[in-house]
Amino acid sequence: MSGMNKRILVTLPLTEEHKVRMEAVTAGKDADIFYKPADQVTEEDLCSASAVIGNLPENRLRGHAQLEWVQLNSAGAAQYTEEGILPESCVLTNAAGAYGPAVSEHMLALTFALIRRLGQYVRNQTERRWQKMGRITSVEEAVIAVLGLGDIGSMYARKVKALGAHVIGFRRTLRDKPEYLDEQYTLDMLDEVLPRADVVAMVLPGLSETAHVMDERRLALMKQGAYLINVGRGNAIDPDALEEALRSGHLGGAGLDVTEPEPLTAESPLWDFDNVIITPHVAGGFFLPATFERVVNISVENLNAYVNGKAFTHVVDRKKGY
Repeated sequence: MSGMNKRILVTLPLTEEHKVRMEAVTAGKDADIFYKPADQVTEEDLCSASAVIGNLPENRLRGHAQLEWVQLNSAGAAQYTEEGILPESCVLTNAAGAYGPAVSEHMLALTFALIRRLGQYVRNQTERRWQKMGRITSVEEAVIAVLGLGDIGSMYARKVKALGAHVIGFRRTLRDKPEYLDEQYTLDMLDEVLPRADVVAMVLPGLSETAHVMDERRLALMKQGAYLINVGRGNAIDPDALEEALRSGHLGGAGLDVTEPEPLTAESPLWDFDNVIITPHVAGGFFLPATFERVVNISVENLNAYVNGKAFTHVVDRKKGY
């Protein structure tokens, strides 16, 4: 849109104070902001926009060659990097780092709920049944494998390390091992580590190479009675294989904030296991107000970069998908 005013569509549910912050950035610039909830954005709105702040369904953005910048309110960006969704020259930025506290605490809550059998005790309570459910696991001295060491996985790793766990981290490429990890590997070493882990906690992005990374073979490699947690993308676990691993008693339980399919159908057998805790993709979102404030801060920072020709932060590598 060279030579034209920058026109920024914002779909985030901003307060008046947030809008004042954004408009202070564009004041005196050849730029204006207009606000619409994502479900009310029309094709005309999109055609007039040079930039979008907020998540729209990725296919809504397809064919809009005038887009110069898209700021996501999510950390995940893989679906927006598929060929043809955005023009090649469009800068894509995400909100990585905004969700670490909320999601890592959800992971920690699932960890304790599973190893202390709290889900089973809640079921007993609803049925007014006083029954001891048996053996438990302690975080202290447990081996916890964390698959995905971005902001969220790293925060979770720090938390369980502080509680005395032996923490093994997996990332795409090796770098200097941080102090909160006892061991660090890439995913090609996963098979060697799975038999050692008491808890496997997954925060993997939705990439083709991570689809069904936990399949029948790898679930069978897990330690008898181990626990599996997934807050990344539902397709990282083969649901049929997970069902069988739970039904056979091989796994001690699972905590799932994401599923395949999503939403999980009412007919899924996973609902029926008393050692499975299912939450409806709520670990992140804007349920924690501080999360939304972080998203707004990132958006304002990048809005300033956009209207002033400065370098963006949180830029997504569209070839890698993250």
